[in-house]
Amino acid sequence: MSELATLARPYAAAVFKSAKQNAGMESWSKNLAFMSAVINSGDMAAVIDNPKVSKQQLTAMLLDICQGQIDSENENFLKLLVHNGRLKLLPTIVALFEAFKAEDEGYVDVAVNVAYEFSENTWGNFVETLEKKLNKKARITVTLDKSLIGGVLVRAGDKVIDGSVKGQLQHMRKTL
Repeated sequence: MSELATLARPYAAAVFKSAKQNAGMESWSKNLAFMSAVINSGDMAAVIDNPKVSKQQLTAMLLDICQGQIDSENENFLKLLVHNGRLKLLPTIVALFEAFKAEDEGYVDVAVNVAYEFSENTWGNFVETLEKKLNKKARITVTLDKSLIGGVLVRAGDKVIDGSVKGQLQHMRKTL
């Protein structure tokens, strides 16, 4: 995964710079997500991996599928990825672009696993505390995970806060 990120980072940085200069952040975000969904479909993955399909055929097919969904700048980016043999990096490019965007806009994407649903009052306090700890606005995705037994597991970028009973038990097991 780190190799993919290393290869994808220059593309994501260039796209981010272009989107920022042209005030097209949301457009790029939407179009990149669409292109990523197209290449991740099962049928398309087989076509991309097929050595009998030339780069020109692949480009024409992708542009035909994306016609009317993406603008000319995104079409050029798609052509560049196919030409350089980097089409499979697109999902990683999307993830890095979204991370750059979040950093620029002052928020962080946070994945929260909970053992049980919070009450509204508890949820409000949790979000407030989390945003203070991260020093950023949090865009939170919550997943119910009964295996945690109790508590929460928070992932924000490269930070992990494990306040779950399962995590505490594993920590105790290692200590003993």
